[in-house]
Amino acid sequence: MSELALRLAVRELRRGGVVAVPTEAVWGLSCDPFSRTAVDTLLKLKQRDWRKGLIVVASELDLLAPFIEAPSAMALKRAKATWPGASTWVFPAAPTAPMWISGEHDSVAVRITAHPLLRALCERFGGALVSTSANRAGQPPARSLAELRLRLGPELMVVPGALGGMSKPTSIREAATGHILRR
Repeated sequence: MSELALRLAVRELRRGGVVAVPTEAVWGLSCDPFSRTAVDTLLKLKQRDWRKGLIVVASELDLLAPFIEAPSAMALKRAKATWPGASTWVFPAAPTAPMWISGEHDSVAVRITAHPLLRALCERFGGALVSTSANRAGQPPARSLAELRLRLGPELMVVPGALGGMSKPTSIREAATGHILRR
């Protein structure tokens, strides 16, 4: 893990940019979830409709507080039992969650990542980050740096590193019920 690459990525994130970073299974795109400009840039790059909403990742639970409310102690317990890890959970959106994160939903998908590079990026940034697959809408996610560059262009800042080894993107579950939304 390159300290210089992390410092440069944090600088790019703080100025409203988008960075590509390896995740548990695929290359991802990250930006500051509180910056509408950054999120708009990310959505334009992906050609993704804002109404779908975005996943927010963090290195610790406290960083997710502005985005979610726990519907019950059991819901929070379910999620915490899988974190840090490759499980994304959908919680009711907190009143402070930006609508460009929740999209047309009254919920937000969140994860405490176990990927060491993505965790380090969140820690150095000092907050949660958007984490969405690095691909244009309708295309498969990039699983190599070559695919990433081919699909999204050479000008995108990349935090170099290895994928986490999973063969598929993280599972997504409903926190209130534990129901699986995506395997």
